Amino acid sequence: MFVDRVKIYVKGGDGGNGMVAFRREKYVPKGGPAGGDGGKGADVVFEVDEGLRTLMDFRYQRHFKAPRGEHGMSKNQHGKNAKDMIVKVPPGTVVMNEQTKEVIADLVEHGHRAVIAKGGRGGRGNTRFATPANPAPELSENGEPGQELEVILELKLLADVGLVGFPSVGKSTLLSVVSSAKPKIAEYHFTTIVPNLGMVETEDGRSFVMADLPGLIEGAHSGVGLGHQFLRHIERTRVIVHVIDMAATEGRDPYEDFVTINNELKEYNLRLTERPQLIVANKMDMPEAEENLRIFKEKVSENFPIFPISAVTKKGLRDLLFAIADKLEETPEFPLEHQEESGVHRVVYKHEADVDSFTITRDSAGSFIVSGEKVEKLFKMTDFTREESVRRFARQLRGLGVDDALRSKGAKDGDTVKLLDFEFEFIE
Repeated sequence: MFVDRVKIYVKGGDGGNGMVAFRREKYVPKGGPAGGDGGKGADVVFEVDEGLRTLMDFRYQRHFKAPRGEHGMSKNQHGKNAKDMIVKVPPGTVVMNEQTKEVIADLVEHGHRAVIAKGGRGGRGNTRFATPANPAPELSENGEPGQELEVILELKLLADVGLVGFPSVGKSTLLSVVSSAKPKIAEYHFTTIVPNLGMVETEDGRSFVMADLPGLIEGAHSGVGLGHQFLRHIERTRVIVHVIDMAATEGRDPYEDFVTINNELKEYNLRLTERPQLIVANKMDMPEAEENLRIFKEKVSENFPIFPISAVTKKGLRDLLFAIADKLEETPEFPLEHQEESGVHRVVYKHEADVDSFTITRDSAGSFIVSGEKVEKLFKMTDFTREESVRRFARQLRGLGVDDALRSKGAKDGDTVKLLDFEFEFIE
């Protein structure tokens, strides 16, 4: 089974908790605080493994939760940082944030790594909070929560040449005779339901990777047929080889086929029209193919080189492979994302409005609900078993303006305030 798109959940490791401890050695009067910091949580790191070909493994494991850092210890001993969680992915994997649709990483080369979810920093021990006014604080932090998100993995094949065309025009047959690939070949539409890759070598020693993609039909870009699942694989190819049944064995007009497929490529991604395209007039060993080719040439502009071949009898393949290899040598790679072509790296500063630290809503029971990334993080990093930590959390909320915001919303003494799964009482 060929899997080329999956959604998974990743979470960086939480930081270790800081510790409240004091020195208690003999002959050391007034020893002072000695609580160590927690260790950093592990990052979730994706790494390219060229031995993988599909995203099949992610069908069975969809949750990746990195380990948390070690907690701080007494005698100012810091907890150990957790080892990063390495997740192997095949070459050509694009990682996208499911919520924002932003591309996080485009992983191409073997060994290429990208941090997908960062681990949280370790919480500070009570040594960090000692001040002249409070030389022995009973105060520490819990570890910072690790980043968590849902990501979409898309596999885009790393082929130099992509074979496109209607079903049953001979793409699989062509790949099977020019490479050692063994795609399934049969007399019905959509025999090819997964992309096939083959390494092709020309007589003069040049080589390239060719992909036979499932047949496209009209409307493929919008989800008709099988082709829409695999159009993304054409994005990485540098040269498109358009295979056409010039014998019109299924009664379609070869020129109409050519126009339809090119429209599908254009509708899917306008940048595909930048790719050089070679036209392969296949099935030239059959009757009426010569006449159809003559009419076809009259309709097509001279920008597209046409190569008459017969994949079954192998006639014309030598010239075709040489032409593909020549075209590849003069065609640069097309980056998936728009990149600056000059060697000058510029930093663009954009004004971005601050994300609100918190929002306040009310539920049906009349309770006030406080939510927001910043305030929730402060809550998770507070040790509520110690009164000094609780007082610090209350000061932090006051500093963020939560108290004033609650009053402006009508909160009175004794009202219930909810934060995550916990409830507090509003006290004036």
